[in-house]
Amino acid sequence: MSPRLIVIGLDCMEPSLVFDQWRQDLPNLSKLMTQGSYGRLESSIPAITVPAWSCMMSGRDPGELGIYGFRNRQNRSYDSMAISDGRAVRLPRLWDVLGEAGWKVAVLGVPGTSPPYAVNGSLVSCFLTPNTESPFTHPPALAQQILDWMPDFLLDVPHFRSENKQRILDNIYTLCDQRFLLAQKLIAQEDPDFLMLVDMGVDRIHHSFWKPMDANHPQHQPGSPFASAIHDYYCHVDHQVGELLAQCGPDTAVLVVSDHGAQPLMGGICLNEWLISEGYLVLKEPPTEVKSLDQVAVDWSRTTAWGAGGYYGRIFLNVKGREPQGLISMAAYETTRSEIIEKLSALPAPNGASLNIKIFRPQKIYQKVRGLAPDLIAYFDMLAWRSVGSVGTGSFYTTDNDTGPDDANHAQYGLMIFYDPQQPQGGKRLERAQIYDILPTLLSRYELAMPADLRGKVLSV
Repeated sequence: MSPRLIVIGLDCMEPSLVFDQWRQDLPNLSKLMTQGSYGRLESSIPAITVPAWSCMMSGRDPGELGIYGFRNRQNRSYDSMAISDGRAVRLPRLWDVLGEAGWKVAVLGVPGTSPPYAVNGSLVSCFLTPNTESPFTHPPALAQQILDWMPDFLLDVPHFRSENKQRILDNIYTLCDQRFLLAQKLIAQEDPDFLMLVDMGVDRIHHSFWKPMDANHPQHQPGSPFASAIHDYYCHVDHQVGELLAQCGPDTAVLVVSDHGAQPLMGGICLNEWLISEGYLVLKEPPTEVKSLDQVAVDWSRTTAWGAGGYYGRIFLNVKGREPQGLISMAAYETTRSEIIEKLSALPAPNGASLNIKIFRPQKIYQKVRGLAPDLIAYFDMLAWRSVGSVGTGSFYTTDNDTGPDDANHAQYGLMIFYDPQQPQGGKRLERAQIYDILPTLLSRYELAMPADLRGKVLSV
């Protein structure tokens, strides 16, 4: 009378804080580590919420999913970037496979599930849902029941990139408590075989409160009243994990997992400013203030490449016969990509040190490339520096995020902790685990058929 398997997703939870720095303050997670197996979990490239959770749950990489970030090109025009919601995920995910095998499932807040769709059980959609007046559950009647339980039900922390820190912190706790309470209520009411929830609060607290915590942050705020905010929230999440598992039976297997990690945001690389300086991107007139690229007039007849901002950099080439005013012939395509890689890789940090820039060709890192992929993907100092797409900054570098106050950027490695009471591992440390390994590992554990051509491997957990 309890879930066979429960997955607790903690978006952006940083392994060094859980495994090392604060382990003694996290008794429930520490107990799972001591009894089971655990380790760092290498994320997708890019290591961001969309597409990472869908990669994890489908065993497919971003290229195969055709999802390269929150916003993706919808067509070959120059202004077609739009948010990719759950409708972009066209391959089965863990709960779909389990449902087909007869498992009753409950899926709560997993990124990539908005709008909600039919599953063998219940589903509450993710943070991309506009509001609770929009459809956010399957079955639809579950929405009213949730609002009866929690009239102020949150789908995300509103405006978490702002300076209203106390309001943000209060909302983070409310979001967390609601998500875990809802999981407990659905376990009691529906008796699912499988339950998965994702708490977005960990991600939101990193973005809002890393400066006061970390003396290594370039804008560290010593003496801040929020100095312990992240530590205290990790302890709160640990307590919620314990409360949830107390509602489960002695045979319930538990996976705690994050889609990527976190680190201090060291600054931003103004990617389009660099492309302008190198002659790849041509504006009809220089902006007199900082603006996003879609707010200025680009001379596409003379532009060969442009970029997009975010946790990582994306560069798109203006290819003849592909883009409306394409310049680059397909014969020159690889030469142009190589040239940009060579030049951008040499960009130093403001102090002259190496930025350890890694630039990827999608065709080299993905099994397949579907949809409209960027032509190049750039990591600046392993994501410690984000990509800034704005123009008019007058510099290649900035200290701030151009989309609002932000203390942290993502890190390539998240974490996983797995404990199955029927097969305890006694604190086994996992090595070289990747986000793509989660689906095949769980399907193997429950002797379920594997979809063809999965990217991941079966971990010895």
